[in-house]
Amino acid sequence: MYTKLTAPLIFNGYHFEPENAVLILKNGRVEEIIPSEQAGEDIKNYEGILTPGFVNVHCHTELSYLKNKIPRHTGLVNFVQQVLQLRNSENKTELITNAIKEMENSGTVAVGDICNTTDSLAAKQHTPVHFSNFIELSGFVDSMAEPRFAAMLHVKNQFESGGLSATLVPHAPYSVSPALFRLIGENSHGKLISIHSQECEAENTFFQSGKGEMYDLYRNLGIDISFFIPSGKTSIQTWLPYFTGQPVIAVHNTFISAEDVKAAKQVSFCICIKANLYIENKLPPLDKLMNEDAHMVLGTDSFASNDSLNLYDEVKTIRKHFPEIPYETLLRWATSNGARTLQVDDRLGSFTKGYTPGVVQIHNENSKKII
Repeated sequence: MYTKLTAPLIFNGYHFEPENAVLILKNGRVEEIIPSEQAGEDIKNYEGILTPGFVNVHCHTELSYLKNKIPRHTGLVNFVQQVLQLRNSENKTELITNAIKEMENSGTVAVGDICNTTDSLAAKQHTPVHFSNFIELSGFVDSMAEPRFAAMLHVKNQFESGGLSATLVPHAPYSVSPALFRLIGENSHGKLISIHSQECEAENTFFQSGKGEMYDLYRNLGIDISFFIPSGKTSIQTWLPYFTGQPVIAVHNTFISAEDVKAAKQVSFCICIKANLYIENKLPPLDKLMNEDAHMVLGTDSFASNDSLNLYDEVKTIRKHFPEIPYETLLRWATSNGARTLQVDDRLGSFTKGYTPGVVQIHNENSKKII
């Protein structure tokens, strides 16, 4: 069965189509985009823009129980401590299911999701949204590397037994020991890695000098890190060599430099601008990233640091703070760039013939799933 759709603007995943274009699908699969005079009858007209489904490269659906629980602008160190203190919720599965439904209804078709537990597994087995599950490890003391690795390997195996793909990844440079980095690198060699990177200035300071708020965080947690020897380099230049030659998603990048970007050519830089504003009240240096022709993608982060999991809200917020960035560029970050990064660009992210990317309508500053 053919479906014919048109709107004042059709974004195909890479650029806007000429005016009066019609998107033709057969059972949800893209057939072609043609001029309206060639499309015949039974064309459905929509206001606004039609675009492929969005790709949310970074989320934590299992933290959905933390919505409205953590105050804004606490800074990353205080934010992390509150996440640790507020763990537990009796209705996690329901809240995770609702979070996934919100993403789906607002147009998201694929998600890179961070997992510390199997809390989200059941909900993901009953949704059309594609999930790339990143099983996150942390532990800054080398002696704990093997038990931490074994525990999260068990979580990974449970996801795979449930029919879902999963990869072991590091949480953040400041929370993963060298021994644990090596174990992750060996297990996930050649696979897509996700890591929180340069989310606050204290992270760079910690690796450059061994001082600052990150040091205070471990002291407050009662963890002895007297063994730690700072690299004298920025965070990303310290951890990136563990993953030479494989694809990496660096998430946040709020305090990245142009030199860092130049040193990270295999990296997709994921921007979660609303989370940056929520936690640190800082904007990521998009000018530095774009000047180096970085591969840019978008994420929402979690309800712990955001009031919405609608990826289009991220686009709107970037447009508000960076009006000079072309709209077409931002939509590319939200669709085809994200699909390429999550390695699902063989079927999602663009209106390419044979693909099933879903169709989203953007109208009156809102987005919603059409197909």
